[in-house]
Amino acid sequence: MSVTRTPTGRAAGGPAGDPAVAQPELGFAVSAVPASRPPVAVLDERLRGTKFVELRPRSLLNPPAATGMDFWSVNPYVGCEFGCTYCYARYAHRYVVERARDAGTLSEAEFADFRGPNGWEAFERRIFVKRQALAVFERDLRRYFAAAPKDPGSSTIVIGTATDPYQPAERRFRLTRAMLEHLARYEGLAVGIITKSPLIVRDIDVLLRLQERNDLEVNLSVIAVDGPLVRTLEARSPVPAARMRALEKLTAAGVHAGLIVAPVLPGITDDEEHLRAVLIAGKAAGARFAHCAPLRLYPGVRDRFLPVLDRYFPHLSERYRRAYARRSAAPSGYARALSRRFKRIQADLGYPKSDGMVDRYKRRLPVLQGELALG
Repeated sequence: MSVTRTPTGRAAGGPAGDPAVAQPELGFAVSAVPASRPPVAVLDERLRGTKFVELRPRSLLNPPAATGMDFWSVNPYVGCEFGCTYCYARYAHRYVVERARDAGTLSEAEFADFRGPNGWEAFERRIFVKRQALAVFERDLRRYFAAAPKDPGSSTIVIGTATDPYQPAERRFRLTRAMLEHLARYEGLAVGIITKSPLIVRDIDVLLRLQERNDLEVNLSVIAVDGPLVRTLEARSPVPAARMRALEKLTAAGVHAGLIVAPVLPGITDDEEHLRAVLIAGKAAGARFAHCAPLRLYPGVRDRFLPVLDRYFPHLSERYRRAYARRSAAPSGYARALSRRFKRIQADLGYPKSDGMVDRYKRRLPVLQGELALG
């Protein structure tokens, strides 16, 4: 199989490294600008006070070496209106805000506004929009094509690792669609997408074009199908039934799509009843696969999630604080037990075998060999 390195046939290349400074598992960078820069540009504002502001990143496509993940990642937005209480990406938003302040992009007053009084509110109320993203995307792709043949096992590009690429802002800014249209001009790629939003069905046409010549895996994210429970934990996310309808439309159209049940919350959504209900609903919607992963509780997320736990699940508060006292990941013994339970339910319901999250972006097409060539 061949791969189109660029739509115009230019050789892959570019600098060996990017001057952007990345944080493990985040991969964002903010260009340094003079401290005299005028206030940040507000692109849009919701009646409830959410603001969308422009972010001009030096890089959009983050390599595994910069993020600590086993794939390349793309996030067209920083922050997310859905406001899930457990979302680890709050940590990413805080990092971007601190970097912007240190670079002189934000004044101290703007920094306080973009951080929020408790350090977490702005994640869902001050959304960074990488409006100029495509200007650097092509350069990033040249860097990607130069590196991918050296490590084909880590060459998947995943959209939405630290934000939902189809959050409501996408209706106006259409950054995710623009990136997918760009990627659809290539062949031989492996692309993953993670979203909670039914808005993804808007792009079925471009998803099918992308899938014609590339590996594609669309993951509809859902923690449970219990609507009231989900609303307690996810402030403004689409209801589970809407996500399942979106999954059904995707699979009916021929898109390779399934479920990512993550995070699984210990003592809340990890029991047989909750997991089986999600997988049954996914099966009815035509899910081609299902993966799961337990909660990761980063320091930047605790201030948001633990008060919710104290209020709605007080009997679990002390157990969570002990389990996550010295780590962000769930205890290894718990993770193994959850994996066994999930796999057993998968087998009962006839899902394909999978090794949890390890092979969630496993290539279905042959890995490219030798030099990249024009398709």
